[in-house]
Amino acid sequence: MTMHATGTREEWLKARLDLLKAEKEYTRQGDDLARRRQALPWVRVDKAYSFDTEQGAVSLAGLFRGRSQLIVYHFMFGPDFTAGCPSCSAIADGFNGIAVHLENHDVAFTAVSRAPLTKLLAYRRRMGWSFPWASSSGCDFNFDYAVSFTERQQREGADYNYRPGQPMLGVTAPPVIEMAATSGTDPASYMRERPGMSAFVLQDGEVYHTYSAYSRGVDGIWGMYPWLDRAPKGRNEEETGFWWRRHDEYDVPEKAAGASCCA
Repeated sequence: MTMHATGTREEWLKARLDLLKAEKEYTRQGDDLARRRQALPWVRVDKAYSFDTEQGAVSLAGLFRGRSQLIVYHFMFGPDFTAGCPSCSAIADGFNGIAVHLENHDVAFTAVSRAPLTKLLAYRRRMGWSFPWASSSGCDFNFDYAVSFTERQQREGADYNYRPGQPMLGVTAPPVIEMAATSGTDPASYMRERPGMSAFVLQDGEVYHTYSAYSRGVDGIWGMYPWLDRAPKGRNEEETGFWWRRHDEYDVPEKAAGASCCA
Protein backbone atom coordinates (compact mmCIF):
# COMPACT_ATOMS: atom_id res chain seq x y z
CA MET A 1 0.00 0.00 0.00
CA THR A 2 1.33 3.44 -0.90
CA MET A 3 2.68 5.72 1.83
CA HIS A 4 2.03 8.79 -0.33
CA ALA A 5 -1.01 10.96 0.35
CA THR A 6 -4.08 9.95 -1.65
CA GLY A 7 -7.39 11.71 -2.17
CA THR A 8 -10.43 12.22 -4.35
CA ARG A 9 -10.37 13.83 -7.78
CA GLU A 10 -11.91 16.98 -6.25
CA GLU A 11 -9.17 17.15 -3.59
CA TRP A 12 -6.51 16.66 -6.26
CA LEU A 13 -7.99 19.46 -8.42
CA LYS A 14 -8.07 21.87 -5.49
CA ALA A 15 -4.42 21.17 -4.69
CA ARG A 16 -3.50 21.36 -8.39
CA LEU A 17 -5.10 24.80 -8.80
CA ASP A 18 -3.20 26.03 -5.76
CA LEU A 19 0.02 24.70 -7.26
CA LEU A 20 -0.85 26.37 -10.59
CA LYS A 21 -0.68 29.78 -8.92
CA ALA A 22 2.86 29.04 -7.76
CA GLU A 23 3.84 27.69 -11.19
CA LYS A 24 2.58 30.85 -12.89
CA GLU A 25 4.60 32.98 -10.48
CA TYR A 26 7.66 30.82 -11.19
CA THR A 27 7.12 31.37 -14.93
CA ARG A 28 6.91 35.13 -14.45
CA GLN A 29 10.10 35.03 -12.38
CA GLY A 30 11.76 33.09 -15.20
CA ASP A 31 10.69 35.77 -17.71
CA ASP A 32 12.17 38.45 -15.46
CA LEU A 33 15.45 36.52 -15.13
CA ALA A 34 15.66 36.22 -18.92
CA ARG A 35 15.26 39.99 -19.26
CA ARG A 36 17.97 40.53 -16.64
CA ARG A 37 20.32 38.17 -18.50
CA GLN A 38 19.79 40.13 -21.69
CA ALA A 39 20.37 43.42 -19.85
CA LEU A 40 23.84 42.42 -18.61
CA PRO A 41 26.63 44.65 -19.96
CA TRP A 42 28.52 43.20 -22.91
CA VAL A 43 32.27 42.65 -22.56
CA ARG A 44 34.33 42.95 -25.73
CA VAL A 45 36.52 39.91 -26.43
CA ASP A 46 39.92 41.32 -27.37
CA LYS A 47 41.87 38.06 -27.16
CA ALA A 48 42.34 36.03 -30.33
CA TYR A 49 41.24 32.40 -30.14
CA SER A 50 41.68 29.69 -32.74
CA PHE A 51 39.50 26.58 -32.81
CA ASP A 52 39.90 23.36 -34.77
CA THR A 53 36.66 22.58 -36.61
CA GLU A 54 35.52 20.40 -39.48
CA GLN A 55 35.96 23.47 -41.69
CA GLY A 56 39.54 24.02 -40.47
CA ALA A 57 40.95 26.57 -38.05
CA VAL A 58 38.48 29.36 -37.23
CA SER A 59 38.39 32.32 -34.87
CA LEU A 60 35.72 32.92 -32.25
CA ALA A 61 33.97 35.14 -34.77
CA GLY A 62 34.12 32.27 -37.26
CA LEU A 63 32.05 30.08 -34.93
CA PHE A 64 29.09 32.42 -35.54
CA ARG A 65 28.78 31.05 -39.13
CA GLY A 66 27.01 34.16 -40.38
CA ARG A 67 24.75 34.61 -37.34
CA SER A 68 24.84 37.54 -34.93
CA GLN A 69 24.61 35.39 -31.79
CA LEU A 70 26.53 32.36 -30.55
CA ILE A 71 25.83 29.87 -27.77
CA VAL A 72 28.68 27.61 -26.66
CA TYR A 73 28.26 24.51 -24.53
CA HIS A 74 31.46 23.79 -22.60
CA PHE A 75 31.55 20.00 -22.92
CA MET A 76 33.79 18.15 -20.44
CA PHE A 77 36.17 16.24 -22.72
CA GLY A 78 39.79 16.74 -21.69
CA PRO A 79 42.81 15.97 -23.86
CA ASP A 80 43.45 12.60 -22.19
CA PHE A 81 39.79 11.49 -22.00
CA THR A 82 38.79 8.51 -24.13
CA ALA A 83 35.07 9.40 -23.95
CA GLY A 84 33.06 12.48 -23.10
CA CYS A 85 31.75 13.11 -19.60
CA PRO A 86 28.58 11.04 -19.09
CA SER A 87 26.71 14.01 -17.62
CA CYS A 88 27.63 16.27 -20.54
CA SER A 89 26.72 13.41 -22.86
CA ALA A 90 23.24 13.20 -21.33
CA ILE A 91 22.82 16.94 -21.81
CA ALA A 92 24.15 16.79 -25.38
CA ASP A 93 21.55 14.20 -26.36
CA GLY A 94 19.16 17.15 -26.67
CA PHE A 95 21.36 19.32 -28.86
CA ASN A 96 20.51 17.89 -32.29
CA GLY A 97 16.87 18.76 -31.91
CA ILE A 98 17.38 22.37 -30.84
CA ALA A 99 20.43 23.34 -32.91
CA VAL A 100 18.52 23.55 -36.21
CA HIS A 101 15.93 25.85 -34.65
CA LEU A 102 18.58 28.11 -33.10
CA GLU A 103 20.47 28.30 -36.38
CA ASN A 104 17.29 29.48 -38.09
CA HIS A 105 16.72 32.16 -35.46
CA ASP A 106 20.07 33.93 -35.89
CA VAL A 107 21.79 31.93 -33.12
CA ALA A 108 24.77 29.71 -33.92
CA PHE A 109 25.36 26.77 -31.60
CA THR A 110 28.49 24.73 -30.96
CA ALA A 111 30.02 22.55 -28.30
CA VAL A 112 33.64 23.29 -27.38
CA SER A 113 36.09 20.93 -25.64
CA ARG A 114 39.85 20.70 -25.11
CA ALA A 115 40.23 17.22 -26.60
CA PRO A 116 41.67 17.00 -30.12
CA LEU A 117 39.09 17.32 -32.89
CA THR A 118 39.64 13.74 -34.06
CA LYS A 119 38.57 12.44 -30.64
CA LEU A 120 35.54 14.70 -30.56
CA LEU A 121 34.32 13.68 -34.01
CA ALA A 122 34.87 9.98 -33.31
CA TYR A 123 32.85 10.26 -30.11
CA ARG A 124 30.16 12.25 -31.92
CA ARG A 125 29.84 9.44 -34.46
CA ARG A 126 29.55 6.89 -31.66
CA MET A 127 26.74 8.92 -30.05
CA GLY A 128 24.93 9.56 -33.32
CA TRP A 129 25.06 13.34 -32.94
CA SER A 130 25.42 15.94 -35.68
CA PHE A 131 25.72 19.31 -33.88
CA PRO A 132 28.90 21.38 -34.48
CA TRP A 133 31.81 20.60 -32.16
CA ALA A 134 35.06 22.54 -31.97
CA SER A 135 38.35 21.82 -30.25
CA SER A 136 40.00 24.56 -28.19
CA SER A 137 43.14 22.48 -27.67
CA GLY A 138 45.39 25.14 -29.17
CA CYS A 139 44.16 28.16 -27.22
CA ASP A 140 43.21 29.42 -23.75
CA PHE A 141 39.46 29.65 -24.37
CA ASN A 142 38.48 27.01 -21.79
CA PHE A 143 40.77 28.47 -19.14
CA ASP A 144 39.64 32.04 -19.78
CA TYR A 145 35.97 31.06 -19.47
CA ALA A 146 36.56 29.09 -16.26
CA VAL A 147 35.77 25.56 -17.42
CA SER A 148 39.31 24.14 -17.47
CA PHE A 149 41.90 24.41 -14.73
CA THR A 150 45.57 23.70 -14.13
CA GLU A 151 46.87 21.27 -11.54
CA ARG A 152 48.02 24.24 -9.46
CA GLN A 153 44.55 25.80 -9.55
CA GLN A 154 43.07 22.48 -8.56
CA ARG A 155 45.46 22.25 -5.64
CA GLU A 156 45.41 25.88 -4.42
CA GLY A 157 41.96 27.10 -5.47
CA ALA A 158 40.21 28.23 -8.62
CA ASP A 159 37.38 30.53 -9.65
CA TYR A 160 34.49 28.34 -10.77
CA ASN A 161 30.82 29.28 -10.84
CA TYR A 162 31.65 32.79 -9.58
CA ARG A 163 33.13 31.52 -6.33
CA PRO A 164 36.66 32.93 -6.17
CA GLY A 165 39.53 30.80 -4.95
CA GLN A 166 37.52 27.74 -4.04
CA PRO A 167 39.50 24.49 -3.63
CA MET A 168 38.38 21.95 -6.21
CA LEU A 169 37.07 19.18 -3.98
CA GLY A 170 35.19 16.01 -4.75
CA VAL A 171 38.00 14.03 -6.39
CA THR A 172 37.46 11.13 -3.98
CA ALA A 173 33.65 11.12 -4.25
CA PRO A 174 32.38 7.75 -5.59
CA PRO A 175 30.36 9.32 -8.45
CA VAL A 176 33.44 11.27 -9.60
CA ILE A 177 35.60 8.14 -9.49
CA GLU A 178 33.01 6.25 -11.55
CA MET A 179 32.48 9.03 -14.10
CA ALA A 180 36.23 9.53 -14.48
CA ALA A 181 36.70 5.80 -15.08
CA THR A 182 33.99 5.72 -17.74
CA SER A 183 35.68 8.70 -19.40
CA GLY A 184 39.02 6.90 -19.48
CA THR A 185 40.85 9.21 -17.12
CA ASP A 186 41.71 9.64 -13.44
CA PRO A 187 39.47 11.61 -11.03
CA ALA A 188 41.88 14.56 -10.67
CA SER A 189 42.14 15.05 -14.44
CA TYR A 190 38.39 14.59 -14.79
CA MET A 191 37.69 17.33 -12.24
CA ARG A 192 39.98 19.80 -13.99
CA GLU A 193 37.30 20.05 -16.68
CA ARG A 194 33.93 21.55 -15.74
CA PRO A 195 30.56 22.04 -17.48
CA GLY A 196 29.02 25.35 -18.47
CA MET A 197 27.61 27.45 -21.28
CA SER A 198 28.52 30.86 -22.63
CA ALA A 199 26.81 33.31 -24.96
CA PHE A 200 28.36 35.84 -27.32
CA VAL A 201 27.16 38.47 -29.77
CA LEU A 202 28.82 39.77 -32.96
CA GLN A 203 28.19 43.42 -33.72
CA ASP A 204 30.01 45.72 -36.13
CA GLY A 205 32.78 43.15 -36.48
CA GLU A 206 33.41 42.92 -32.72
CA VAL A 207 32.66 39.90 -30.53
CA TYR A 208 31.23 40.49 -27.06
CA HIS A 209 30.76 38.04 -24.20
CA THR A 210 27.24 38.40 -22.82
CA TYR A 211 26.55 35.54 -20.39
CA SER A 212 27.96 32.37 -18.83
CA ALA A 213 26.48 29.80 -16.44
CA TYR A 214 28.05 26.85 -14.70
CA SER A 215 27.28 23.89 -12.46
CA ARG A 216 23.52 23.81 -11.74
CA GLY A 217 23.19 26.88 -13.95
CA VAL A 218 22.95 24.43 -16.85
CA ASP A 219 20.11 22.42 -15.29
CA GLY A 220 17.66 24.20 -17.55
CA ILE A 221 19.26 22.78 -20.70
CA TRP A 222 19.56 19.23 -19.32
CA GLY A 223 16.61 17.82 -21.22
CA MET A 224 15.67 14.90 -18.96
CA TYR A 225 15.45 16.99 -15.77
CA PRO A 226 12.42 19.15 -16.64
CA TRP A 227 10.60 15.88 -17.38
CA LEU A 228 11.76 14.21 -14.16
CA ASP A 229 10.71 17.29 -12.18
CA ARG A 230 7.18 16.50 -13.38
CA ALA A 231 7.37 12.75 -12.80
CA PRO A 232 5.74 11.25 -9.66
CA LYS A 233 9.06 10.55 -7.91
CA GLY A 234 10.95 13.53 -9.31
CA ARG A 235 14.70 13.19 -9.75
CA ASN A 236 14.81 10.60 -6.94
CA GLU A 237 18.59 10.86 -6.74
CA GLU A 238 18.75 10.71 -2.95
CA GLU A 239 18.07 6.98 -3.35
CA THR A 240 19.71 6.24 -6.72
CA GLY A 241 22.76 8.53 -6.65
CA PHE A 242 24.61 8.71 -9.97
CA TRP A 243 22.22 6.81 -12.23
CA TRP A 244 22.48 8.20 -15.76
CA ARG A 245 24.68 6.69 -18.45
CA ARG A 246 25.59 7.42 -22.03
CA HIS A 247 22.58 6.43 -24.07
CA ASP A 248 24.37 3.43 -25.61
CA GLU A 249 25.38 2.06 -22.19
CA TYR A 250 21.98 1.37 -20.67
CA ASP A 251 20.84 -2.22 -20.24
CA VAL A 252 17.54 -2.32 -22.13
CA PRO A 253 15.16 -4.96 -20.71
CA GLU A 254 14.31 -7.56 -23.35
CA LYS A 255 10.55 -6.99 -23.08
CA ALA A 256 10.91 -3.22 -23.37
CA ALA A 257 13.25 -3.54 -26.32
CA GLY A 258 10.74 -5.64 -28.24
CA ALA A 259 7.58 -3.98 -26.96
CA SER A 260 5.03 -2.55 -29.33
CA CYS A 261 2.16 -0.19 -28.73
CA CYS A 262 0.03 -2.69 -30.65
CA ALA A 263 1.18 -5.76 -28.71
